[in-house]
Amino acid sequence: MPSLATVRASNASFSPTYTPVAIFVGGTAGIGQGMAQAFARHTKGNAHIVLVGRNRTAAESIVKTFPKPTAPGITHEFVECDVTSMKTVHRVAEALRARFPKVNFLVLTTGVATLDGRNETEEGIDRKLALHYYGRWRFIRDLVPALEEAHRAGEDAKVLSVLAAGRGGEIDLEDLGLKKHYSVANAHTSGTTYNDLMVKDFAARHPGLTFIHSYPSIVTTDVLKKSPNRSLRIANTFLVPLLRPFTYNAETCGEHQLYALLSAGPGAVRTKDNGDDMGWASNYFGSEEAMRKLWEHTEEVTSPRA
Repeated sequence: MPSLATVRASNASFSPTYTPVAIFVGGTAGIGQGMAQAFARHTKGNAHIVLVGRNRTAAESIVKTFPKPTAPGITHEFVECDVTSMKTVHRVAEALRARFPKVNFLVLTTGVATLDGRNETEEGIDRKLALHYYGRWRFIRDLVPALEEAHRAGEDAKVLSVLAAGRGGEIDLEDLGLKKHYSVANAHTSGTTYNDLMVKDFAARHPGLTFIHSYPSIVTTDVLKKSPNRSLRIANTFLVPLLRPFTYNAETCGEHQLYALLSAGPGAVRTKDNGDDMGWASNYFGSEEAMRKLWEHTEEVTSPRA
């Protein structure tokens, strides 16, 4: 198990011969923010970094913390996107691909803490699952050609989805999307297993690229404070102090998650909270049939519509 000092030293050794392009979907808060700041710090600002989210003010404040690049033409920027809207995700991803023909790192950390029942978007997708799975899948699907271009150029080409690797369960292949049997527990279990299947399937379809599903453990962020549920916002006031000795803060988590991203080899990978590979031998609830059915379902549900 690598110590924080070991992880930081490993991250600091990242010294690519190219100018990397890193896109952080959900990078305006929490784990995504911690990862983006760690990446900026270890590249000394000499990387194109895009924060994708809804909060421009937060993004601009985060960008100000990045080291100023010394190489010409480097951009650190914010792109607005509501990840619960598949049409918007597709539009934003296509615009990013047009601007960045090669993408080296795609990090996906969007999420929400809620006790609500099924809450559908205009496209008929539950909002929690949209943030935890569908929007992430659509970003990967649309940006994979840019990742392939990076791989062909001999550069890093990696995707990291931060959710709850190793904490999934059996899924109902006849109720993908949970229109019939939705519950908070079901949404968590299904979203987690969907992410496992997602990285497995993309890796099988795109050999040479890296697709990671990670488990960050319990991280002290504003996710409860910003919850739409009043009970969770109230719980935040006493839970966070009680749990703090047993949790990571966003900065520490960002270092460990960046270590997972930079150290993982090609293929489908699941990583622990410290960034180490956890393997696929246990707590994997997938199959070839599940991958096929989930891919077909997700393609249909997230396909861009006019």
